Amino acid sequence: MEKSRLLKLLRSLSKEELRGLKKFVRNPFFNQRSEVPTLLDVLEKSLKTGRDLPDKEQAYRQIFARRLKDEQALESKSAAPFDDHRVRMAMSFLYQLAGQYLAVKAFLDDPAQFQRCLASIYRKRNLPEQFAKTCDEAIAAQARQPLRDAAFFEENYQILLEKHRFAVESQNFENLDFQELSDRLDHAFLARKLWQACFMLAHQSVSKANYQFGLLDAVLAHIEQTNALEIPAISIYYHCYRALTNPAEKTHFQQFKTLLMQHGELFPAEELRDLYILAINFCIRQYNAGNQDYLAEQFELYREGFAKKYFLTDGTLSRYTYQNAATIGLVMHELEWVETFIHEYRPTLKEEHRESLFSFNLARLEYQRRDLGKALQLLQKAEYKELMLSLAAKTLQLKIFYELQEFDLLESHLQAIRAFIRRKNMARYQLENYLNTVNFTQKLLETNLFDKEAKLALRREIEMTKALAEKEWLLRMMNDE
Repeated sequence: MEKSRLLKLLRSLSKEELRGLKKFVRNPFFNQRSEVPTLLDVLEKSLKTGRDLPDKEQAYRQIFARRLKDEQALESKSAAPFDDHRVRMAMSFLYQLAGQYLAVKAFLDDPAQFQRCLASIYRKRNLPEQFAKTCDEAIAAQARQPLRDAAFFEENYQILLEKHRFAVESQNFENLDFQELSDRLDHAFLARKLWQACFMLAHQSVSKANYQFGLLDAVLAHIEQTNALEIPAISIYYHCYRALTNPAEKTHFQQFKTLLMQHGELFPAEELRDLYILAINFCIRQYNAGNQDYLAEQFELYREGFAKKYFLTDGTLSRYTYQNAATIGLVMHELEWVETFIHEYRPTLKEEHRESLFSFNLARLEYQRRDLGKALQLLQKAEYKELMLSLAAKTLQLKIFYELQEFDLLESHLQAIRAFIRRKNMARYQLENYLNTVNFTQKLLETNLFDKEAKLALRREIEMTKALAEKEWLLRMMNDE
């Protein structure tokens, strides 16, 4: 029972949703099986108290207790046999009802969609007064909600389409407004098409996919010939697409970023997160191509996104986003921001990654502040289970040992890293990168840096090595000698 899809679903419910489900399964319109509410009560006790869940046989006794007594009296037996099928059926019915509850709740929580569907029912039942009032309520409900994304224009079109159908059926041709209907459909299509094109491009850049973009050229031409760019749901994705396809033209990225920051409140949280990640990934590619200005752009996007909580998903932050944001802040020497960030977002990380990521990034912060002893203590405090994080921590420890001139410890550490790398299965470029760092650090120890020719030869070798992430640090250590 512990690993069942039912338990996974129930554990995803909030306290309020669980209370609503208890009422829902007791409503005879939706459920007429008495064992289903009883099963939910049995499971809820364990979910609330944290106690072990009953196994199927225990659940069977609790769910069918009264019925079992009656059966035992009739059969004159001391105990009725366990029926696994009955328990599994009860679990299946509860699972289906929980899904229905969530679907009904989502429908009722969207007043515009609910009123529009109700208006459609009144229209089909030939109830003109009820239709007119409900349709107006749908329009008002949609106008009150703050979002103006593609879904807004799609729903707005569907409401106007209901009014259009009613006018046709009642032969009220004077109230037909095909232009407004057509404009809303255009807005919905343009916004959705551009949204799709941007994410197709993003996926194409990191995969072997080769997509066909269909009507996109006609869409772009239409947008440029009309006033469609006045609509943020269209203009944001238009400039995003133009930036992705023509990165040398900086105007489009700046327009994309400016509009994103100005009109972020018009989009739902998950779409905003995706837009910010699109913008950040664009900055990463440009920075990697040698455009240094995009490092500051990337940091600004992270700072803005975290200030407005855009990167959280159900209160949880991706460990990759946490790591990347801290890295950019450190590179930009925004140390106060980094310190606040790594502490504030520590609780939002999944438990299995929380302490290792927090300790590592705090160690990097102390290293940059030149408190090497404290940084070393933080690195030794945490356990790093994830391979790349473990290697990054070992590399930082290597740098600290060298800078503290703990050369005996460093010798042992270099041997340990070599042995660690050989035991692990990793990509070739990663293997070369870390082995090169270890080998060049060893050469730093062995080379007489007061010998100008030896020092020059080592410098040239370091500069010519491509797979070497710590190249800048190694060269700096040579200059400090």
